[in-house]
Amino acid sequence: MIPKIMLIGMSERHNTAVRVQEILTKHGCIIKVRLGLHETEKLCSPCGLIILQLADEPSEIKNLENDLKAIKDIDVKVVQMECGSDLS
Repeated sequence: MIPKIMLIGMSERHNTAVRVQEILTKHGCIIKVRLGLHETEKLCSPCGLIILQLADEPSEIKNLENDLKAIKDIDVKVVQMECGSDLS
């Protein structure tokens, strides 16, 4: 298995969070793990990061990526980690 990780950067979280949530729900069947991060030190930060581990479904991953990239103030990166045979 080759882990596929999607990083979703949100620069205006308060404007995009609802739409991002709708898209993640739409594509929920390929999301194995989801982690959301944002700064809360003094105020709830407008910037955020979502990290997803995705199932090995290349066409579905591309659909998710395209849906997210259609939103203003969202940056999306897909990372594929190559693991040695002793880790799979």
